[in-house]
Amino acid sequence: MAKSIKLLLTENVDNLGIVGDVVNVRLGYARNYLLPRELATTPSEELVASLASKRAEAQKQLAELRKHREAMIAKMAGLEITIEKPCNDQGILYGSITQNDLAESLKKVGYSVKPREVRIGQTIKRIDSYDVHVKLESDLETVVRLHVKADRHIEADAKEEMEFDNEGNLIEKGKGGGRSDRPERPSRRQREKAEQAAAEAAEPKPEKKVWGKAPSMPGDEKPAKIADAESKSDKGGAEKKGKKAKA
Repeated sequence: MAKSIKLLLTENVDNLGIVGDVVNVRLGYARNYLLPRELATTPSEELVASLASKRAEAQKQLAELRKHREAMIAKMAGLEITIEKPCNDQGILYGSITQNDLAESLKKVGYSVKPREVRIGQTIKRIDSYDVHVKLESDLETVVRLHVKADRHIEADAKEEMEFDNEGNLIEKGKGGGRSDRPERPSRRQREKAEQAAAEAAEPKPEKKVWGKAPSMPGDEKPAKIADAESKSDKGGAEKKGKKAKA
């Protein structure tokens, strides 16, 4: 079974062709997108001839669009834009900068660019400056300088010391440009554990109970006569043992 099919475009289709073009497309793309939307049909000489005037108009519009894009690309050379986003104290954004964000920012300064025409070479998730490529066509592109800033004030000392490794981890730097010798700031979990330990240490400790002879209870005292008899018995037994030892 064929995996592709030839169709005649009856309308302009982005990244495919203009009206009157005969294109070779995948069967699924034709059945699921082009044919249901009446953007293409089975080619024939009669249909190609009937679309000649419409094709000429489309070519004229493409030529005008090309001139407009060339002028826009020339005007965008050296352009700088700024986007403010919420972030934490270390300058890490709560959400990455997207193609839609950049397209909207460019539109605000007068450049109509589609999100798919903005090329982001890396994940933008912290305060910094970046080079962003805008590619309108294969031979029409430029670079825009993007400045990502916090939507609130962050202390200057924290900004100067912010540097990140390849994995996006924060690296603190000293005034000399190298790594700082001071210890790293403890994480939130470490601070919570330290606070818990300090709270436990500050709590009063219960007094230790001394386990000894239980106090005598009323009624435990032996009567005087019984106690005196037991004492004499113990004494007599000791004397007998002494006599036997002498013998």
